[in-house]
Amino acid sequence: MTSLMVTFAPEKTQAMVVSRSPAAGPEVEGKLRFGGVPLPLQEDVKVLGVEVDRELRFDSHIKHIAKKASHRVSALRRVASFLDMGGKLLLYKAQIRLYLEYAALSWMSCAASHTRRLNSIQRRALRLVDAADPPAQPEPVRPLNSLEHRRDVAALVVFHKVQVQGVPHMAGLRQPPRIATRSTRTVLTSGDAVEVPRSRASQHQRTFVGRVSRMWNIFTAAVPHIQEMNTQIIKLVANRWRQSKPTPLTLVIP
Repeated sequence: MTSLMVTFAPEKTQAMVVSRSPAAGPEVEGKLRFGGVPLPLQEDVKVLGVEVDRELRFDSHIKHIAKKASHRVSALRRVASFLDMGGKLLLYKAQIRLYLEYAALSWMSCAASHTRRLNSIQRRALRLVDAADPPAQPEPVRPLNSLEHRRDVAALVVFHKVQVQGVPHMAGLRQPPRIATRSTRTVLTSGDAVEVPRSRASQHQRTFVGRVSRMWNIFTAAVPHIQEMNTQIIKLVANRWRQSKPTPLTLVIP
């Protein structure tokens, strides 16, 4: 049997203290070593392209992707006169929107002010797309859904994989079923409803499990036969259901 030795580069290793206490950082400063090399503490770290700070917030990440997407909207403006509406829309989807949606379910707990910043970038791009073109369009271009709409549909699809399909690597997100209660005209229940995690922290209430658990309970009460649907069908059904709701979607916190 051949043994393999894995080596790590200290200069590529990140260290961060997760705490809101100002004294937490100085307490461990200089004490963390990797291969004999002391690791400097950072205010935020990047994991698979997503930045998170020591308070587990995504403010710096949103600022970074907003800046990148904004620069690409400016580039789209420079070439917009050479493209028809369909071409501009395709370029926006392929080169700009992906920055606004990358790993969105991980940072969906960010404050509403940050998501509004991303929404403003999409509106800027769509104003360029909707600008009048000299040639007539052969057929109308389908309007885009809001970024929140797309995040909510993606979240419901993922939650379906967790709760119904039982995907193994997502087992940590699984929520216990809600104890059956009587439905009323204002509070609907279903056999697929889950217990919503209790928390007084507004940031935690906006996280994936907190927000999507509440949305899932409303969704499953309105849409029957969830257990019989595959991923493609649940995506179509979730999209139609979300289109019937206002944007932004207000979810009552129990």
